[in-house]
Amino acid sequence: MASVVFLCILVVSTISYSQAAHRPKTAFLDGFLPNGNFEQGPSASNLKKTVIIGKHSLPKWEISGMVEFVSGGPQSNGFYFAIPRGSHAARLGNEGSISQTINLRAGKVYSLTFATTRTCAQDEVLRVSAAGQTSDLPIQTLYSSDGGDTYAFAFNATSSKVMITFHNPGIQEDPACGPLLDAIAIKEMRRLRYNIKGNLVKNGGFENGPHVFTNYSTGVLLLPKIHDIVSPLPGWIVESLKPAKYIDSKHFIVPKGLAALELVGGRETAIAQIIRTVPNKAYSLSFIVGDAKNDCHGSMMVEAFVGKETLKVKYESQGKGGSTTASLKFKATSTRTRLTFYSSFYHSKLNDYGHFCGPVLDNVRVWPA
Repeated sequence: MASVVFLCILVVSTISYSQAAHRPKTAFLDGFLPNGNFEQGPSASNLKKTVIIGKHSLPKWEISGMVEFVSGGPQSNGFYFAIPRGSHAARLGNEGSISQTINLRAGKVYSLTFATTRTCAQDEVLRVSAAGQTSDLPIQTLYSSDGGDTYAFAFNATSSKVMITFHNPGIQEDPACGPLLDAIAIKEMRRLRYNIKGNLVKNGGFENGPHVFTNYSTGVLLLPKIHDIVSPLPGWIVESLKPAKYIDSKHFIVPKGLAALELVGGRETAIAQIIRTVPNKAYSLSFIVGDAKNDCHGSMMVEAFVGKETLKVKYESQGKGGSTTASLKFKATSTRTRLTFYSSFYHSKLNDYGHFCGPVLDNVRVWPA
């Protein structure tokens, strides 16, 4: 009898193990929101020229106020809408907003990647809200001249259902003016780990970052901490007035790995990380400075600050790719040491002065000397 019971337990255990081994894993969230590229439009009966009529007329989205469904190219009112990632976009008029509620994992950090640009020569603002966290994003400054500006906004999911809202809070002279939303994606940020044994810098190669659009990318602008408390670049703080730009190896030349960081705001762009150290112990810092082969040219300089030490690294860029490696030694003065990088000069593309660019930073490492 005992042997029969043992056999039954063994069979049940074997079946349970087999089912667990073949049970499909939860898909890692990294891609467009439902109709995040706005290629599914309202029916003709729910459009008054370009203005959407009806709260639920834009598939997968809930709208409020004046929201337009527009196509790329010349417009009847004399405007030209650049929509590089597809054929259609949503434009938010005064007090216009679009919202979508999605299922997420509570307690996890998520990053939104969204393509947006202003459509009038006015001071336009885009308000982004998710899980009780809100940021007013000034989009008056254009970092690319072809409508390709893309931003990231990170947040902590406080529940399993989160409403994401994009809103135009401004009152413009022309009520039809407002931000253009071209594409919206979301990514669950993976748990931060030390990637290289012995390296005290987390995410020093910038491999863990926000979603990057596959069909078209001018890089992803990472908001300063004053706009986004949760960093879309795990481990790092954008502690400046201007954003830094996250770039990938598919659309740019990066010195090492699949991603890097471009310091596009000159002295107004700085990133930092606080690492654990032992007081009075010596350490070595190394990092790579280069250009992204995006026609960014000239004398580039990156300044690094760690402990009481400062290092200026100069790189002469021809805009065709290339890099140099720099290093220095420092002595820690406390159990926490701040590591900071910023660009000394402002840069723009060789044949496009309206497109901001800058030196590329990659492969940041700190280890005991």
